[in-house]
Amino acid sequence: MRTPIIAGNWKMHKTMPEAVEVCRRLEEMVEDSAVDVVVCAPFTALSALSALGLTKLKLGAQNMHFADEGAFTGEIAPGMLIDVGVQYVIVGHSERREIFGETDELVNKKVRAAITHGLTPILCVGETLDQRKEGKTETLVQGQIRKAFAGVAPEAASEVVVAYEPIWAIGTGETATAEQAEEVIATIRATLSELYGTEIAEAIRIQYGGSVKPANISELMAKPNIDGALVGGASLKPEDFSAIVKF
Repeated sequence: MRTPIIAGNWKMHKTMPEAVEVCRRLEEMVEDSAVDVVVCAPFTALSALSALGLTKLKLGAQNMHFADEGAFTGEIAPGMLIDVGVQYVIVGHSERREIFGETDELVNKKVRAAITHGLTPILCVGETLDQRKEGKTETLVQGQIRKAFAGVAPEAASEVVVAYEPIWAIGTGETATAEQAEEVIATIRATLSELYGTEIAEAIRIQYGGSVKPANISELMAKPNIDGALVGGASLKPEDFSAIVKF
């Protein structure tokens, strides 16, 4: 039985005091939930959030470099995240791919670096609207999965969280239907089964992300292959995010 995981991606929002206030409220609001709850806050807030001693909320980062250290101005190393209590890290988000030019090969390096350092990667995959209209969704997502997991050992693969985020549904108000999300996520699980076998593929948690709201979370979570959500805008409001966690 896979434990559901709901993660909030705050993106470039919340000052440190704002982040502390939101997480204090969230900790109380979701303390009785049976799901794993992750807050992926900006780098500047992580240390302060870690100092709160939160027990229900787990800390995540939104990105990291694959190197342990070096001349990479503006980047954050895996060990630096570990230092401030981070347990999860988003890897390969479409905004990193689209805006900052991250390739599948770079994403793979980050996945492997996260695993090496004991961080749990939340690996994002997904297609654009044009790619969906052209019937390329399945091939594209399968390719992203195969490249991201290249060189990842079976025992490590089961710990990775995958997030299917159709790019056309991120921040647009558009949401893939539960059926569309389930179809692609089932394809992802089948691809993982080809790579690692059924037992490991069935253990890997796969989220849906893309304009997730309290109004649509129940329908999404009712699907057999959907194990949670990577939540954007709605995660910035404790009331909305807690309602999603309590789906």
